Amino acid sequence: QVQLVESGGGSVQAGGSLNLTCTASYIDSTNCMGWFRQVPGKEREGVAAIGPDGGGPFYADSVKGRFTISQDKGKNTMTLQMNSLKPDDTAMYYCAAGSDTLACVGPVVAGSSIDVSALDAWGQGTLVTVSS
Repeated sequence: QVQLVESGGGSVQAGGSLNLTCTASYIDSTNCMGWFRQVPGKEREGVAAIGPDGGGPFYADSVKGRFTISQDKGKNTMTLQMNSLKPDDTAMYYCAAGSDTLACVGPVVAGSSIDVSALDAWGQGTLVTVSS
């Protein structure tokens, strides 16, 4: 099973930028990979995803135009460049991968609930804090 480790979180002021990295033990091109976030007391939500064979990318409406997801199969990494950060972006950010594309992309584009068990692997999360 793929292992995922996130890095790059931190504290920034509103309007600032952060670049998150998800380092995978390997990248299976048949899998979907995505970024998700969660605030304590709220449901985890989809942020951005890359579909199988590089399909997409897909973004939640709340981050379109500000966040960019990319994947480097040579380095086994997936990144999330976050610009123009807002206090509402404060959350724990997780990367995930899995063969169930609907479970990966659905929460991003449709805001559907996330079935954590439907994705094969999750990282431990990296905290992003945006102050006003």
